[in-house]
Amino acid sequence: MTDAETVRLRGHHLLCLLTYKGLGYSPDFVAGLTATADRLIAGATAEIVEGPDDICAPLCRVEEHPHCHEATVPERDRRALSLVAGVLGQSLSIGDHLVIDEKLRARLRTAYRDGAFEPACALCEWQPLCRDIAAGGYAGALFRSSDEAV
Repeated sequence: MTDAETVRLRGHHLLCLLTYKGLGYSPDFVAGLTATADRLIAGATAEIVEGPDDICAPLCRVEEHPHCHEATVPERDRRALSLVAGVLGQSLSIGDHLVIDEKLRARLRTAYRDGAFEPACALCEWQPLCRDIAAGGYAGALFRSSDEAV
């Protein structure tokens, strides 16, 4: 598998993608998250990584105080992976690969809407917005294929 077919993705960004509507910390972060969503929709495999991923790594190199190095972020990643693993009924560790297809997105979105991931999102400033997006049936969420129902 070539690098173009693999997206490096940290644990909590897997959850962020579920409710993503084109909003984020900065225009560069939004561009990175949008590009990652597009690559995954096109069939790229997600490799679960520890620390900065394809979304935030470019920003972590240029920002003076990058969000990705805040103390709460690694804990959010650990909680997210643990909770996603529980929903999927399988172990999920750093280095594992996932294809986040329509069926998996639907399964994870149902769990998100039902509150399964609340502990991973508890310290995130975006949680109220994401909760509202989930409650609204993910209308306008960008991480979906063109034929996927809203």
